[in-house]
Amino acid sequence: MSYCVGIIKLGSKVTQIKNLRRYCAIRFQRSGFSSVAVNALHPPVTLLTEDEKIMQETVAKLAKDKISPLVQQMDKEGKLDQTVISALFSHGLMGVEIPTQYGGTGSTFGSAIVVIEELSKVDAGVSVFCDIQNTLINTMLMELGTEKQKDKYLNRLATDTVGSFCLSEATSGSDAFALKTNAKKDGDAYILNGSKMWISSADIAGVFLVMANVDPSLSYKGITCFIVDRDSPGISIGKKEDKLGIRSSATCAVHFDNVKVPSENVLGVVGHGYKYAIGMLNGGRIGIGAQMLGIAQGCFDKTIPYTLQRKQFGKPIFDFQGINHQVSRVATQIECARLLVYNACRLKEAGLPFVKQAAMAKYFASEVATETTSKCIEWMGGVGYTKDYPMEKYYRDCKIGSIYEGTTNIQLNTIGKHIEQEYRGKD
Repeated sequence: MSYCVGIIKLGSKVTQIKNLRRYCAIRFQRSGFSSVAVNALHPPVTLLTEDEKIMQETVAKLAKDKISPLVQQMDKEGKLDQTVISALFSHGLMGVEIPTQYGGTGSTFGSAIVVIEELSKVDAGVSVFCDIQNTLINTMLMELGTEKQKDKYLNRLATDTVGSFCLSEATSGSDAFALKTNAKKDGDAYILNGSKMWISSADIAGVFLVMANVDPSLSYKGITCFIVDRDSPGISIGKKEDKLGIRSSATCAVHFDNVKVPSENVLGVVGHGYKYAIGMLNGGRIGIGAQMLGIAQGCFDKTIPYTLQRKQFGKPIFDFQGINHQVSRVATQIECARLLVYNACRLKEAGLPFVKQAAMAKYFASEVATETTSKCIEWMGGVGYTKDYPMEKYYRDCKIGSIYEGTTNIQLNTIGKHIEQEYRGKD
């Protein structure tokens, strides 16, 4: 083990450590990283901790045994099979970061990202169902909820209750804060009126986190987040959208007609809903990046064996340089996407700025998934264009990546703003 001297800032103290490499090794081991990498000053961002590896193996087995046999059926019917939902809950995958005291798994954001990626390799619809629960619903309640709210909802969300995030409306897509749903104060309650669109899992949700404006005269500064129980009078679920992809994850409109919500169900501070939405979506974009990464990797994994077996002109098509080079290029892009996703994940876990990196991860992973799935269909030839093979489904599923939780153009706007701030700060 090499000898080096380093200066480490620990809280408010600056300490000289004569063997920086040994110090880092100990820290990495305590963090759960494999001993293979502890001799490195900085572990690779894609290196999984022991807990993350166990999670990865568990989810991969679950996906193979319980989800894969139902993928085509769920895609055709446009809904999740109840056995899949039950399996996700029973394996603790719907409450990955929820503390054990509330019935959750008590794991990390990194583990949640691993779960999302692994599920996407088999069915991106199942993945987004799990993703929204973990990166949006659970996170908002854990970070913003009162003790009473946590006691009431977190255990349910970890064990048997699906949550839906209600932000988008007919007139507020990318311009999310142009929403029209309003909430008027009425004694110790609020009366909600309005309609939401494109709400994932609305058909089976037991609780909704609803963004509504308590004072439209304040514009977006009146937006407030409300916890609304499904059985509240005045809630109705609209028709299920007949979507191109991620069909197993149902998407519906949700209508609120004079829905009475007690003041104690305000999540966080009145008027701060816009801040919460931005914050949660920034983290959520890493989840979507992981989803796109999983789609690309899953499709790639199912295609390459075919190219090694399929023969034309007396040899496997993989051996033709034209195919071989295309495969190599796509594999490189998938690895680049993985680095972006896990770098953003590690930055978030470390409490460091990650917004630009999250936008980059979502944007690039979406592009990579699109190219990968398209190329895989081409490499498969005619059979890749049929529903007998899963490539066409991966191709359909990945398109949503450039649309939801911030379109590609929104991600590029975010990246551009950060670049401008960084370089103007150098003047």
